[in-house]
Amino acid sequence: MNVLILGGTVFLGRALVRAALECGHTLTLFNRGRTNPGLFPDVEELYGERDGGLQALQGRRWDAVIDTCGYFPRVVGQSAELLANAVEHYTFISSISVYANTSQPGLDERAPVIKLADETVEEITGDSYGGLKALCEQAVEQAMPGRVLVIRPGLIVGPHDRSDRFTYWPWRVSQGGEVLAPGRAQRRVQFIDVRDLAEWIVHMMESAQTGVFNADGPAQPMPMSELLDTCKAVSGSDAHFIWVEDAFLLDHEVGAWMEMPLWIPESDPEAGGFFAISNARAMAAGLRFRALEDTVRATLDWLAERPAETAWRAGLQREREASLLRAWNERQSAGGR
Repeated sequence: MNVLILGGTVFLGRALVRAALECGHTLTLFNRGRTNPGLFPDVEELYGERDGGLQALQGRRWDAVIDTCGYFPRVVGQSAELLANAVEHYTFISSISVYANTSQPGLDERAPVIKLADETVEEITGDSYGGLKALCEQAVEQAMPGRVLVIRPGLIVGPHDRSDRFTYWPWRVSQGGEVLAPGRAQRRVQFIDVRDLAEWIVHMMESAQTGVFNADGPAQPMPMSELLDTCKAVSGSDAHFIWVEDAFLLDHEVGAWMEMPLWIPESDPEAGGFFAISNARAMAAGLRFRALEDTVRATLDWLAERPAETAWRAGLQREREASLLRAWNERQSAGGR
């Protein structure tokens, strides 16, 4: 197939390029040329801007397009309308953040999505991101009715993840010693390896699948303890996990999700279903998951190549972690008071 990828040089985009090339597809990348230029020297690249700078796409045809970097419905609508007569199939990468209520486990693709009070807002915040993604989905479907595949991933992890929302754990556990582990050991977590996601998206594109699919993993519920134990086994560290209660973390103003990756306090009304999104439809359509050991090892291998001076975007600072552990241990010694 002749495939256009909007983006293609960052994280999921670069994984999609590799997966598509391995399947023998001919690719064209459209982006600004600012991030990882020349990453794929044998792949055609067109340069421009999503907002009003799509001229390089005019007069061309492809079998399919994968849109990895659409965030504002007005802008996404421009590419969808321009490509409506230039491609047969449009894959849009959305997010599970579109759902209006994640308080209950087992949420599937039929659940209501967020509706923004102001649909013209073009600023990405924690409050607007999910609603904007939902509007982007609608903009693509409006431009190309019946020819759109919408993928709603959960947390995407693995090599080249610049968010550090998963990377923190393989790295921190590999450092050994006492490791602050958040909440209950059996608390469920969800995430998907970027390589599994990319390979499945290419498969879905090849078969011209349409509709909406949650893309989250693993196949079976995973407790946080399994993730940490796997990180310890793969890295061979002497890590000792200190499980710290939600209430203590909240009392000490530990930030959920970013400061403490993969943690949302269970008292949060939205926590009940956030790590329990249904992936049944995607699995029925062929989504499969590699072993967690593979994901952890590949993440550590990539991290070893990342410049040491790279600033971490998520995770506890070591001094902050040590301070919290001291306070927790003192509280436990005093009988939990």
